[in-house]
Formats: sequence, C-alpha cells, structure tokens
Amino acid sequence: MPFTLATWNINSVRLREGLVAQLLRDEGPDVLCLQECKSPVEKIPVETFQALGYTHMVARGQKGYNGVAILSRLPLVDAGGADYAGLGHARHVAGQLENGVVIHNFYVPAGGDKPDRTVNEKFGQKLDYLTEMRDAFRAEPPKRSILVGDLNIAPREDDVWNHKQLLKVVSHTPIEVAHLAETQEAGGWVDVTRADIPEGPLYSWWSYRSPDWDAADKGRRLDHVWATPDIAGAAHDSRILRAVRGWEQPSDHAPVFATFDL
Repeated sequence: MPFTLATWNINSVRLREGLVAQLLRDEGPDVLCLQECKSPVEKIPVETFQALGYTHMVARGQKGYNGVAILSRLPLVDAGGADYAGLGHARHVAGQLENGVVIHNFYVPAGGDKPDRTVNEKFGQKLDYLTEMRDAFRAEPPKRSILVGDLNIAPREDDVWNHKQLLKVVSHTPIEVAHLAETQEAGGWVDVTRADIPEGPLYSWWSYRSPDWDAADKGRRLDHVWATPDIAGAAHDSRILRAVRGWEQPSDHAPVFATFDL
C-alpha cells in the first residue's frame, strides 16, 4: 500500500486552517502530521479537513501552546502519546495504519535562547526530553515505524546556512546534535530525507525575523522524517516544499514529504 506522508509545523492550526486545506488540496498527502497546533483537540477545525477526505485524526492538544495532530485519509487508530520529561505538554501522538505501520509525530522542545541548562531551564528540558526518547527506544526498539516532526535540531553541517556561526546557537549546538544522534541510534532510525537527498544544503525553517527569508536563505533543517530499518528501504521521493514558506501569512516551517511503498 503506497502512501505519501508529510510533516509540517503549522504554528497554529486554527489561524492557518486555510493553508492546511490548500496543502491537502494541492499535494494530497495520504497522511499529514502537524506540530505546534496551539489548540485543544476539540477546537481543531476537523470539518474542513474531513470535507477534503481526511476523515481520520489522532491528536493531543492544549490551549495556545504545543499540540500535535495526524490527519489521514487512510484508516488510522490512536496508538498513544508520551509525556517525555514530564513537562505536561502535548508534544507526541502516535497513530497506527491498517498495515501495522506506526507513525510517531513529535514536537521536541525548542530549548529557549541560551544553550546552557544552568541559566536556561528550557534548554535542560529539551535535553531531558531527548534523553527520555532515547531511553524509551532502547527499552522497546520500534519496528515498522515512522517518526516525523519538528525535532528542533539541525544535525548536519549542511542542515544550516552557516555551521560555524551556529555552533553556539540553540538547534545546532554539539550537545543537541549528540543527543539527537543518540536518540536516532537507540531506535535504529534511518533519516529518510537524507537517505534520499544525501548531499547539499537542505532547510525546512526560515526565521520570521528575516525581512527577505528567500533571498537571505538563512535556513535550518529542523523537520525530519525517520523510519525503522525494516521499512526505510521502501521510502522514496523525499522533498521539502520550500515554496509553502512564501504563502500568505505562512508558518516559518515548510512541509517535508516522503512516499513509502508498503
């Protein structure tokens, strides 16, 4: 059963309901994973998405912050959600397709501005969150699973516009990259996007602070698609829809796509 999956930090699903609908109409992914929905589950505008054929949803939400949702036009059942680091945040939800594949949708904490947990509690929370993800994967290695989301870390030198300049900037510091690598290794996860597009700069986020984000191109690859080794070979056609960042009143993230022949 081939299916196409997309992941997108939408930065308010209610504010950008129209953009979600546009992406669903234009691109038609079978599954769309959203992060930073900033909405209680009962206030997500599901009727709009159902009218476009996305009749299945699993989600975790909270008012004004965080929030994750998986929209699907394929049958999907709730497979749980974890509260890593005990933050009480809606940052993870999992759904299982009829073919047994489990899709994990994550919104890892951004980590604040200073990469030092002694002066910045949020940075410590980010590292603790990743550590608990790692430990969970070690305790119960995933199978036939896909992990997507805004992981808020750009791991490779060519995942950021300037490696040296960003080494002390949250999202690309060595300690964050190391924590993400341990998490990935613990689950045996394959970075599907980089398996498909192994070389060259690749970004999925551009700051709102840039007056001309497209020309400046000071991007980072914060959004990821991973798969377990037993299904990673079925993935292909990875792409980042950069143009979506230029839509009217956009999110600062662009959607990341991959297709799986399963």
